[in-house]
Amino acid sequence: MRIDQRDFCQLPDEQLCILVAQGNAQAEDELVARYSRLVRACARPLFLAGGDSEDLIQEGMVGLLHAVRTYDHDRQAQFRTYAEVCIRSRLISAVRAAGRDKHAPLNNYISFETPLFDTAAGYPSTQGDNPEDVIIDQEDRKERICALKGQLSGFEGKILHLYLSGLSYGEIALQVGRSAKSVDNAVQRIRRKVARQLTSGDISES
Repeated sequence: MRIDQRDFCQLPDEQLCILVAQGNAQAEDELVARYSRLVRACARPLFLAGGDSEDLIQEGMVGLLHAVRTYDHDRQAQFRTYAEVCIRSRLISAVRAAGRDKHAPLNNYISFETPLFDTAAGYPSTQGDNPEDVIIDQEDRKERICALKGQLSGFEGKILHLYLSGLSYGEIALQVGRSAKSVDNAVQRIRRKVARQLTSGDISES
């Protein structure tokens, strides 16, 4: 079946995956474009603690491509669910592989949302940590998040929410009525506060 390029955006994810399995590169391009924002949203909490490098976005894209090329509709999971598991799994693997000394802030990333590492509609969980350690880690993250949000200005809090949702600086700037440079400055201030929290256990007002 031949599909006009204009029709690809109308097809559901699962149908596009079937076309990808048949060797359709345009279907793969459509899925990558459709989920690039999800990749950024999954990677940005790690960037927030770890710096400005775009390396993790590339790792997340590898996870997305893996999902696109290995998705099995017969296992009854929605593609988005499977893609998020693959993206997050790839990112966590990249973080754990980083040298502890060289990338210490990155290894101590803060998650601002609940990771999707449950058993998802037939796909196995990627979480292999000790349950007690997981609970302790979750409580620690909650405390860090509360401490951080309590130190952000109203503007910074809004920027943080939009930034973690995967919007570009330009898109955020349009929503808040500021320049992209103003958005970038706010993100850098938030990163500095996160870095202080990771190194000292507290956040200053500056």
